[in-house]
Amino acid sequence: MKLAALSFALSLLVLPLAANAAEEEAESPISWEISAASDYLFRGVSQTDEKPTLQGNLTWTAPVGVYVGVAAAGVNFGPGAPATELDYTVGYGRSVGESVALDVSLNRYTYLGARELNYNELITTATFADTYNVTVGYSSNVWNSGSVGLYYGVGAEWALPQEFSVSANVGRSIFRDPDAVELDNYTDWGVALSRTLGPAKISLGYYGTDSTARAMLGKTADNRVMLTVAFSN
Repeated sequence: MKLAALSFALSLLVLPLAANAAEEEAESPISWEISAASDYLFRGVSQTDEKPTLQGNLTWTAPVGVYVGVAAAGVNFGPGAPATELDYTVGYGRSVGESVALDVSLNRYTYLGARELNYNELITTATFADTYNVTVGYSSNVWNSGSVGLYYGVGAEWALPQEFSVSANVGRSIFRDPDAVELDNYTDWGVALSRTLGPAKISLGYYGTDSTARAMLGKTADNRVMLTVAFSN
């Protein structure tokens, strides 16, 4: 997310320099984001045992649309379990016509001290009119369980006045071998209201899963309110 507003209290003599600096910043191939959240949800399920966490990511994008990135987040799966998740991404994004954008990425999810949980996922996303999106995820070995995992999601984000926006999403996780994953197919959803304030974005959302997930995963799949404060360039 780029800076929503740049304020320069300069004289006319230095306005050209300010314009050049803003242009260089807009063209930077490196983007970053750091955030603090009341929870860390992955497809509707808490990864922090319903506790707050810090997250950060760094991405480098080439002019041709190829990008690489790394993200870190605190997790909490119980005593003796890993406390940090590190994810690595290689992807490619491009526009198709004036209103469609396509993105394909290979993602490696890793957990420090728990290599047995590491796995890969291929994610394809199509975005329409900068508002609506459709996502398909595929893993041949989800959570290193031996089962194929699929994810289908749809979402949208609508801009509102005063730098507000509202978003909604729904997704479906499907496992070819539920016994290996120890989880049946389930649905997740969410709605959120956000506001951008300069480099900050504040989001308040309500997220949940269906009865299948709640029955098998307990409180980590309960419906919940989540607050996120993120800063980015």
